[in-house]
Amino acid sequence: MVATRKSLEQFEMRGDFIRRHIGPDRRQIAQMVDELGLSRLEDIIERAIPDSIIVKDALSLTHTISEREVITRLRKMRERNQVFTSMIGMGYHGTVMPAVIKRNVLENPGWYTAYTPYQAEISQGRLEALLNFQQMISDLTGMEVANASMLDEATAAAEAMSMSKRIGKSPSKCYFVDQDCHPQTIAVVKTRAKYFGYEIIVADTEDLAQYDVFGVLLQYPGTGGEIRDIAKIISRAHAQSAVATVAADILALVLLKAPGAMDADIVLGNSQRFGVAMGYGGPHAAFFATRKKFVRSMPGRVIGVSIDNTGAVALRMALQTREQHIRREKATSNICTSQVLLAVIAGFYAIYHGPGGLYLIASRVHRLTQILAAGLQGLGFDLVNECFFDTITVRVQSRARRIAAKARESRINLRVIDADTLGISFDETTTKQELKLIWRAFGSDADERLDIDELDKSIEENIPSSLARHDAILTHPVFELYHCETEMMRYMRWLARRDIALDRAMIPLGSCTMKLNASTELQALSYREFSAMHPFAPLDQAQGYQQMFEELEDMLCDLTGFTAFSLQPNAGSQGEYAGLLVIRKHQDVCGEGHRHICLIPASAHGTNPASAVMAGLQVVIVACDENGNVDLDDLKSKAKTHQADLSALMITYPSTHGVYEEAIGEICDIVHANGGQVYMDGANMNALVGLSRPAEIGADVMHINLHKTFAIPHGGGGPGMGPIGVKVHLAPYLPEHPVVDGVNPAAGGNGTIGTVSAAPWGSASILSISWAYIAMMGAHGLRRATMVAILSANYIAKRLAPWYPILYTGKNDMVAHECIIDLRDIKESCGITVDDVAKRLIDYGFHAPTMSFPVADTLMIEPTESENKREMDRFCEAMIAIRKEIQAIEKGEAGSEDNLLKNAPHTHKLLLEDEWTMPYSKREAFYPMTNIRDDKYWPPVGRVDNVYGDRNLFCKCVPMM
Repeated sequence: MVATRKSLEQFEMRGDFIRRHIGPDRRQIAQMVDELGLSRLEDIIERAIPDSIIVKDALSLTHTISEREVITRLRKMRERNQVFTSMIGMGYHGTVMPAVIKRNVLENPGWYTAYTPYQAEISQGRLEALLNFQQMISDLTGMEVANASMLDEATAAAEAMSMSKRIGKSPSKCYFVDQDCHPQTIAVVKTRAKYFGYEIIVADTEDLAQYDVFGVLLQYPGTGGEIRDIAKIISRAHAQSAVATVAADILALVLLKAPGAMDADIVLGNSQRFGVAMGYGGPHAAFFATRKKFVRSMPGRVIGVSIDNTGAVALRMALQTREQHIRREKATSNICTSQVLLAVIAGFYAIYHGPGGLYLIASRVHRLTQILAAGLQGLGFDLVNECFFDTITVRVQSRARRIAAKARESRINLRVIDADTLGISFDETTTKQELKLIWRAFGSDADERLDIDELDKSIEENIPSSLARHDAILTHPVFELYHCETEMMRYMRWLARRDIALDRAMIPLGSCTMKLNASTELQALSYREFSAMHPFAPLDQAQGYQQMFEELEDMLCDLTGFTAFSLQPNAGSQGEYAGLLVIRKHQDVCGEGHRHICLIPASAHGTNPASAVMAGLQVVIVACDENGNVDLDDLKSKAKTHQADLSALMITYPSTHGVYEEAIGEICDIVHANGGQVYMDGANMNALVGLSRPAEIGADVMHINLHKTFAIPHGGGGPGMGPIGVKVHLAPYLPEHPVVDGVNPAAGGNGTIGTVSAAPWGSASILSISWAYIAMMGAHGLRRATMVAILSANYIAKRLAPWYPILYTGKNDMVAHECIIDLRDIKESCGITVDDVAKRLIDYGFHAPTMSFPVADTLMIEPTESENKREMDRFCEAMIAIRKEIQAIEKGEAGSEDNLLKNAPHTHKLLLEDEWTMPYSKREAFYPMTNIRDDKYWPPVGRVDNVYGDRNLFCKCVPMM
């Protein structure tokens, strides 16, 4: 038979990315389809998904774009960005990421594809890197403890305000913010304060004594560059029973007296200038430090030192009981993700340069700024500042815009404060030539009048000794051992191999969607035109970014059915919070600001009730029935009871129990009929893309976790992005920004919710990942990926069902994109817990599924569309083998305490013991399956003692022997 001749168009590899993103090939898909009793992949839609939610019309997305074409389009897009030298400052600065860190961390899937380190035994590398970060922050701030990072400086300041109220003794509801703080920080703090019922006072610190306040926020140095003796202000605040918070510049702290030495209670800031690109606003790791006595009130995650079951040092996330998934509506913060990958990079930056290198960098920046200031004074201009580090404010008498325009001719952006005042900030990347160009913008004869070397000789230090740093910093050996690139490279590799990330094995976490983060999607992160742009650069220089935002928003609107999106929320938790604020703002404008009840199903993500409380709402829990669905009778009753005050329902769809609730349309109708709005948590959007639109189901607002459904890497616990989509009636209230106009083009005369993140478009640089993912998948690829994700989850459920009960199922006994296996009977029969199973999985080379969420003593499994059948079978075989090990305990063939599961994980150190004392063989302990013998993962520590770590809290680098 003669083969049919193909056309040239058919030889194009336009859809080849789909094949490589989706793990199972056509043969494997056919096998799984057959296993489930289906005829073809498309049958999964009819079998598993309610007819009422299926989209009736096709997506408008462009056809699938090839990887090569995506790279071309991104190149053209980035060429529309004009990257000028930024001297705007305001918390964002040019920096140099050492190539060894860029190559071995930022571009290494061993670092960027890892999950949040809940499983300590397989996260020792990341945990050590984060402990280094905490040590660095504690040293530089002079505080006793630091956390493992926050989302950005502005939200860290908002968290500090909330913490100040918790730990302070003042009954006041007023919070004082120094007018010399960054404007974006002031804006975010104001937004956060509104529904807490706090009054924000923005004023000069000289006026502090006039106000009765519970806390004070200071900027050090100020946004205009001035360095003040904040010890006096802190002392004044303490005399008024107020908690003192300092937002500090991390590089300035190398030369300046530490806030901790001036009695600050909380110190925060942004670690961006330690090697992390500006990226048009993010992602960056904020830092947060405090006194040890306040550590249990500190938001975010804390890495602590504990011991394993042999007494050896082991690291872990400490104080996990503060996690929002546990405390729910009693949580004091809704922070879920942090910025782990960026904190790791900042910590490595300090390790690579060491205290000596950091001193040289900071001193050079400061000296250049002093020379700049002296030159401007020589040209006849007055400075607002007397004492400064890297930023000066210059009086120019009605010439600010003219001088700024002349600087732009030299491709330099200055900060225009007002018509009479300019701000100039130098950084690590500033050159002598750029210094000369600034002088020329202020005076055409500057070259003849000014000489850098001569001025350098005459400069006197303007930082008084009383405000200068005299104590040693970064004295732990880790900051001295790795200045040689060879040693640095080996150290980072040594840490990475102590972890399990997606480059090693499947990470089957339910609700967390650990899918492929393709290399092509990540390329744009390294493009200078995307990475080196300041978030407050003039919009005409950021047309490439603006194009990307518009196209991504259009894509998301098409996929969800919403009218508009805001890209500002830089985490899922931020999206939840912003979405609820939009609802509250709409109701307030409509004269229904009294509505304050938020209905939340018992199965909801823990951040949901925490976000609701932060938005000033009272949480009322709605029961679930025996099938895991919302109890409609209970919902109707509570919606009716609270009809006059009902603000919103927060619901995750598909449900947190991993099923498509068939009554979702009725649920939305019930809420709307009683005057409320429907907030849909998009954590499980992975099971809807291309098949269903949330807005058409009945949602009014929804956040999407781009770091889950749309391929942004988890980064070991961040970065994330949580943009929100809204229907037309809510669009006018989406976030805006105090520095950049037009962030919400739909804003009307009734105002918006304000600002929720420091940067106008959140962590803008990683949005290119989701743009590329959607473009390369296209409508066909996205729809197929969703079907394969559902198929894979049901395949795993089918394989494991004879060994473990599947807790919840939906239509035709099918699950959505994840399944929950029930271990409660096992615990009852022989005492084996989900924790034991999770630790034993490490011996098989796997990260555990999600443990005890949303139901205690269960495991929630999500394979995603990216894992092929071979890897899923390997995981299922491991789970079945573990079940057989449990059966041996149930039958009395193995001890109830001294067994393979209770002793897991088994480390290589056991091999070195003189005598093997276990009641089972080494082969059973270390090589339970033959397929792991060629690539054995050796856990670096045994089972970590969590209780010991919390009782003996230690959150700094371990002393080296």
